[in-house]
Amino acid sequence: MRTTTLGSKGPEVGVVGLGCMGMSYGYDMSSGRDEDASVAVIHQALDLGVTFLDTADVYGPYTNEELVGRALVGGRRERAVLATKVGMVHQGTAGSPRSTPNGDPDHIRRSIDDSLRRLGTDHVDLYYLHRVDPEVPIEESVGALAQAVEAGKARAIGLSEVSVEQIRRAQSVHPVTAVQSELSLWTRDWMEEVLPYCKEQDIAFVPYSPLGKGFLTGRFTSYDDLPKDDFRRDLARFQQDALDQNLAIADTVKQIAGRLGATPAQVALAWVIAQGEYVIPIPGTKTPKYLLDNAGAADVELTAADLAELDALPVPTGGRYF
Repeated sequence: MRTTTLGSKGPEVGVVGLGCMGMSYGYDMSSGRDEDASVAVIHQALDLGVTFLDTADVYGPYTNEELVGRALVGGRRERAVLATKVGMVHQGTAGSPRSTPNGDPDHIRRSIDDSLRRLGTDHVDLYYLHRVDPEVPIEESVGALAQAVEAGKARAIGLSEVSVEQIRRAQSVHPVTAVQSELSLWTRDWMEEVLPYCKEQDIAFVPYSPLGKGFLTGRFTSYDDLPKDDFRRDLARFQQDALDQNLAIADTVKQIAGRLGATPAQVALAWVIAQGEYVIPIPGTKTPKYLLDNAGAADVELTAADLAELDALPVPTGGRYF
């Protein structure tokens, strides 16, 4: 696995990371969970050089951190660069996750200890504010994250789904190592301002859902292809009318993959990786086959013509969520 670093001063990681949320939360809840299989996937990821692992306290809630902690026993913690998040409080059901922001400093200070206990470690490498709480100045929330760093409970802090102004305000309190937001061939909202700012500041940009919540892999051509009790059934872009129009995007990715002898997932991830030195996608999977597929994106080389063709893809029909 090729490597990069979490920003100019962060630890070395594989250019493809692993989002662990779907092992416990959100996707295809009707089929149940095989935690042993998910632990094995995390072990396999580390062996492949997929060392950057992403979780959050709200995933489950709480159970995903426990799962990741279980996977990192036996000396594996030292091989992983571990990120978790705070600042969202779970509501709704596991199959239809809903959460609200909570950036209260006391909540953050309490939550880091709970996360460390669940993860079975004395520190995390990256501690994110999962969402900015509109009721709490971001400086106060980041101040609590900074206290976790000062106490040795976190090595660095990050932010998720933030504007340039919010990053600047956070930086006035403590250096920001990484910004996490959705980025893929069908979600490019952050490319106009936030991604360029992160490049300017040598901040890592960590795209979640880099495969368009699975759409860019070509697995879904109909709304009925979505598993029961899967939150994507509520998303605008997966409704049948929108899906019919969005299939042209997946078809182009598939055509380029065919020319390169790669898979659609690998082409979609290679495009994300090509967006910058410190752009590190974290596709989620709980399946060894898809993990190997995703890791293989590190070896896919897109030509300038390939990138131009992908850059020209249309904006998808339907909002990002609802």
